[in-house]
Amino acid sequence: MLTKRQNMLETIRGGNPDRFVNQFEALAFSMGNPFMKDNMKSRGIGSEWVNAWGVTIRFQENTPGPFPVHDDAHKVLKDITKWREVVKAPNVDYPEEAWAPFIEQTEKIDRTEQFVTPTVAPGVFEQLHYLMGMDDCMINFYLEPECIKELIEYITEWELKYAAVLCKYIKPDAIIHHDDWGSQRSTFLSPEMFEEFLLPAYKRIYGYYKSHGVELIIHHSDSYAATLVPFMIDMGIDVWQGCLNTNNVPELIKKYGGKISFMGGINNGVVDVPNWNEEMIASFVEQTCRDCGKLYFIPSCTAGGPGTSFKGVYETVTREINRMSGLMFG
Repeated sequence: MLTKRQNMLETIRGGNPDRFVNQFEALAFSMGNPFMKDNMKSRGIGSEWVNAWGVTIRFQENTPGPFPVHDDAHKVLKDITKWREVVKAPNVDYPEEAWAPFIEQTEKIDRTEQFVTPTVAPGVFEQLHYLMGMDDCMINFYLEPECIKELIEYITEWELKYAAVLCKYIKPDAIIHHDDWGSQRSTFLSPEMFEEFLLPAYKRIYGYYKSHGVELIIHHSDSYAATLVPFMIDMGIDVWQGCLNTNNVPELIKKYGGKISFMGGINNGVVDVPNWNEEMIASFVEQTCRDCGKLYFIPSCTAGGPGTSFKGVYETVTREINRMSGLMFG
C-alpha cells in the first residue's frame, strides 16, 4: 500500500495510485510561524480584529468564514493613487529563536507519509480587494492600471520575503496558496487582464518556491477559473484545489491532465448546507468520482482546508470517497 504522499504523486503524475487521494490527507499543514502567531490568529464566529496589513476582519454569524470590512470607516485604501502613503507591508523578519517552536513541531511530521504544507493567504488579488474593497478594486483595474500594477509589485515583493523565511525555517514540501479568482460562474478578470496583471507576479512567487525546494504548488481558488488553467500551468501550479463542478472538471482533466491536476469537484455550496444528508452526499461524491476518474484528480470539498461549515459533512464526504476507492480501485 502506498503512503499518502506516494499515492498523491502517483495520482498527479499519471502513475498507478492504489486509491483516491482522500481530500487533504496527504498534506500535513505545518503548525504556523511567528508571523501567523502575531498577526493572523484564528478568531471565532462573532469576532472582529485588525490584521497585519491594517485590514479590519469580521467573522459574522451564518457565514463560512471571516471577511474584510469595507465601509468608509474601515476601508484601508480609499484612493489608490496614494497607496504608497497608506499601505504598509508587515514585518516578517523574526529572530531564529522565534521560529524554534514551529521548527520543532514541523520536525514531528513524517515527510515520507505526508507533505509538510504551510498555508499562504490571502493571495495577491485578494490582498488588493482586502485593502480597498471589491468594487474599488475592480474599477481601479480600469481607471488606474499603473497604480494597480505598482501595488501588485509591492505585494509580490512582500510575498517573496515571506516565502524566503518559510523556505529557510520550515522547508516546505508543498505550499497551499489561497487566492480566489472568480465567482461560481465566471472569473473576476478576463483572461487577457489576468495575464497582464497577475501572471507575472505569480510566476515570480511560485518560481521562487520551486527553486527553493518546494515540490508541489497547490493553488486554492474555489471558483470558476477554467479559462485561467493555461496560466496556472505557466506559473507552475501542480494542483488547482477548490475547482468547482461548474468548471466541467472532467473536460479539464481530459484537456490538461498531465500538465496540472484538479482537487475538488465536491462543491461546498451544494453539500455543505444546513439540510445535507448522507444519501445526497453519497450520490454527489459517486458521480464526481466516476465522471473525473482516477488520474489527475483528487476528490475533495472545494473549501481551502479540511473541515466544513456544517458538522458531519466533511467526515461523510471522506467516508464516501473511501467507499469509491473500494469500488473503483478494488
